[in-house]
Amino acid sequence: MFENLSDKILTSLKKVRGQNKISESNIEEVVKEIRLSLLEADVNFKVVKSFIDKVKAKGLGQEVLGNINPGQQFVKIVHDELVNVLGTNAVDINVRENPSVIFMVGLQGAGKTTTSAKLSLYIRQKLGKKPGLVPADIYRPAAIDQLQTLAKQNNIPCFNSQLGQKPEEILEQSKKWAKDNMIDVVIVDTAGRLQIDDQLMTELQSLKRIWGPQEILLVADAMLGQQSVNVAEGFHQRLGLTGLVLTKVDGDARGGAALSIREVTGIPIKFLGVGEKVAALEVFHPDRLASRILDMGDVLSLVEKAQEVIDEKSARESAKKLAKNEFDLEDFLTHIQQLKKLGGFESLLKFLPGMGDISKQLKNMAPPDQEIKKIEAIIRSMTPQERKNHKILNASRRQRIAGGSGTQVQDVNKLVKQFEESKKMMGGLMKMGMGRGGMKFPF
Repeated sequence: MFENLSDKILTSLKKVRGQNKISESNIEEVVKEIRLSLLEADVNFKVVKSFIDKVKAKGLGQEVLGNINPGQQFVKIVHDELVNVLGTNAVDINVRENPSVIFMVGLQGAGKTTTSAKLSLYIRQKLGKKPGLVPADIYRPAAIDQLQTLAKQNNIPCFNSQLGQKPEEILEQSKKWAKDNMIDVVIVDTAGRLQIDDQLMTELQSLKRIWGPQEILLVADAMLGQQSVNVAEGFHQRLGLTGLVLTKVDGDARGGAALSIREVTGIPIKFLGVGEKVAALEVFHPDRLASRILDMGDVLSLVEKAQEVIDEKSARESAKKLAKNEFDLEDFLTHIQQLKKLGGFESLLKFLPGMGDISKQLKNMAPPDQEIKKIEAIIRSMTPQERKNHKILNASRRQRIAGGSGTQVQDVNKLVKQFEESKKMMGGLMKMGMGRGGMKFPF
């Protein structure tokens, strides 16, 4: 979502490098370009003005510290102000009551129903609590069926709402259902409209009186830009929002919503919807997002992502095999598939500092997914003996494998070379780890 904004800001910041001091004369052009970049990203103009004023006030006249060049120092100033605009710290979801009740509110098309399912999965997997879903949108015929289907697919309890019921009736009956099923967190998927109207707000206020929620989360479409600020203010005035979930962040939205909504409304962004899959929900960390925008990396998120995907037992076994020089092509295939689950090499580069340009260059090369599919096909065309000992792969075997995988002999040769180089590199890292007090690597 922030790729275009990131490119423009980074290009502007390069112009302050090589200076002995940050002064009004050498940052004026940079500040103007950053202001324009933010406005083009559909950031609220008041937020832009406040942001620029603070950056200039902090930046003007500061002496360069130690070995830090002015560019690095000014990037830090911009980073810190981005963090302040986005909300400073991640804000936890309140699920301390038993049961805790969460209302999901928002306009039609923002993704309330899917986000309700995503949040229930997050609560079960990350917080260790038992979630339950309550479909209360009786106006969109598919809404109840959609939520019940998502609940069934992910083994999440779901109240059996009926189209003929009133929302108030559904919520009242779900109280007993939640108690009988020992639900820890009740997530209510409420109705939406194409725009805010009094009838919708009256209904939501009525539901709030029936079962007071600990959280009222607005699900807002990041594609709306500044308009999402008006939507948030409208819901907040009538309901008292406790948090925001920005959806469609993986799309081509310009970023204006994320950079405007919290600063204007004061309501914290708690989650980001980063894809269509039910697992595609991220806790919102302002500092990490600011770092990604400025190509400073987000290693913490990468580590968390890796911990979700990489099997610890498998990683330990692979480490032992590497130490004994027994790491084979079967193990290599497993790690290639884990990389695929992490989003591929290009995706991982975005989490590492200074890798923005390299990530863009990869787009002009062969698609990583195509290469991974080719590797999988080649290894699967080998016999168990060949996977265990690649050194027996003579010319005739390589010809057979190429024919069986629909590739060329050159592709098989390339894979063998990649495997040997990867094995050597990982073995070297293992030795480094052992020499530094037993550092552990996930392979």
